[in-house]
Amino acid sequence: MNPEPDYRESTPSQLSNYGCNGVCIMSTTWKDAQHPSFISFISSFLTENSFRLNFVSIAPDFIFNCGGVSVAFIFATSWDSGCTASIFNKIQKLKEQFAHFYVVVTLPTKDQNDYFIRSYFKHGMEFGRPTFIPVKDLEMGFEKIVKIAHARGVCKKHDAIAKLKTEREKSVQSMDVYVKVVTSIPGIDSHDAIALNQAIGSIEAIAKVSREHIVENTDLSTEKAETITRFFRDPKYYLGIKLK
Repeated sequence: MNPEPDYRESTPSQLSNYGCNGVCIMSTTWKDAQHPSFISFISSFLTENSFRLNFVSIAPDFIFNCGGVSVAFIFATSWDSGCTASIFNKIQKLKEQFAHFYVVVTLPTKDQNDYFIRSYFKHGMEFGRPTFIPVKDLEMGFEKIVKIAHARGVCKKHDAIAKLKTEREKSVQSMDVYVKVVTSIPGIDSHDAIALNQAIGSIEAIAKVSREHIVENTDLSTEKAETITRFFRDPKYYLGIKLK
């Protein structure tokens, strides 16, 4: 094996400390082609990083589900002239099926790396579709796979949090405008505006309801209910009132 300290320092072996959880689905065909000791390493590594391992008959070698996003991988553990054509054919089919798809290739020697580069161009691969990741050894390759899957999950989670935050901000801004409009009615305060929003809804809905409906469904007085209905129906009110 060829250890690479810079990479090992950033290995995902500590990812479980950050709540990394997910599912790793391994192809049964890929599993049967590997040495049992490597499968044992994978199982232990996934457990350490809080991933559950399942064995299923699937087209990619691995599918990870982390943070609600699926990431597929081909993991070529050996690279020689007898396997390249079938691997590239498989890659061409799978790259159209998965939004997140990577190919990890074990290339421990310079000759294998050179042969891989020639094969890559020979089979007309398009840069970045999918992304190829060369590694020095098997363990490094699988560590890289887990790290990519985890990173995709984190990005998905951050996107979801960002969207929720944006929606919350929009909701608060919308409510501020709502309160500003409703409290422009003489005698109506913020408490009244919130009560109207909860019981009746939009400003358009408030404009259509009767005085009796307001009294029955909120804690507003009859006088306030009368003022509200006049505001939306009497030009002397809605043309004379200015927003605060």
